[in-house]
Amino acid sequence: MKKIIDILIDKIKETNNPTVIGVDTRYDMVPNCVKNKYGTDIKGMCEAMLEYSKTLIDNTYDIIPAVKLQSAYFEMYGVEGIKVLKTMIDYCKEKGMVVMVDAKRGDIGSTSKGYSNAYLGKNEIDGEKIGIFDSDFLTVNPYMGSDCVNPFVEDCKEYNKGIFVLVKTSNKSSGEIQDLITEDGETIYTKVGKLVEKWGEDCRGEYGYSSVSAVVGATYPKQLEELRKIMPHTYFLIPGYGAQGGKAEDIALGFDENGLGGIVNATRSLMCAYKSDLWKDKFVEEEYGKATRAEAIRMRDELNSAIKIKR
Repeated sequence: MKKIIDILIDKIKETNNPTVIGVDTRYDMVPNCVKNKYGTDIKGMCEAMLEYSKTLIDNTYDIIPAVKLQSAYFEMYGVEGIKVLKTMIDYCKEKGMVVMVDAKRGDIGSTSKGYSNAYLGKNEIDGEKIGIFDSDFLTVNPYMGSDCVNPFVEDCKEYNKGIFVLVKTSNKSSGEIQDLITEDGETIYTKVGKLVEKWGEDCRGEYGYSSVSAVVGATYPKQLEELRKIMPHTYFLIPGYGAQGGKAEDIALGFDENGLGGIVNATRSLMCAYKSDLWKDKFVEEEYGKATRAEAIRMRDELNSAIKIKR
């Protein structure tokens, strides 16, 4: 069976697009033309968010290989929001996209197993093993150590799933912990990066990359370049492009000599393209999906150009 990391890379090559659309759907992001169709109670808000999210996918699934659904922005709306998350996972998979859930799970071993069962593994229900959320990838917080991460790695092996482990994140204060120097002179993020390489040894696919992958932010290009050298078998999910300030020429440092090794996340710049200075005069509000598609194409071309120059 082809490993999930190889399926992701094949989709990237097929679409010639190393990007993932982040769907962090909040009600305040939904255009008024959609909001006005539904009520303002929780159920109506979630129905509006579902239509908005589906329309973004309808306009990009053929040019973007993967989607990253941020669980927090569904969970904050309670049971109705969780229903939307599950619906979106299934909808994106039906469209042929690789589905990542950004939940940053991680706890003591038995609890991690529960989280992993929910998103990657299967639960025995009425005598049958059934996937619950059944995403392709899950983000994982490793800062409780190997016994926190191992249950996710085991499910990657058993169910052909993948994880993206936090190594060097894109947020401003990440250095308060991740950049600390250990007693042997290495940073914590370097230590974690080496552990991810080790954890993923048994999950490597035909391209040489492992389904046990890493989150490395675009906002720290020096560290991105450093980690690419010490993590040669680890694929990078690279957040921070666009609204957070990550530039294409910096992001290219996370790619290898074959133009592989990374997939770049963009969320607000894609979801809210219809409100951006670049597209707001070209598309009316009702064409928000078309604006997202136009921005996705622009982003793809900009990244490919930077990666080509770097190679």
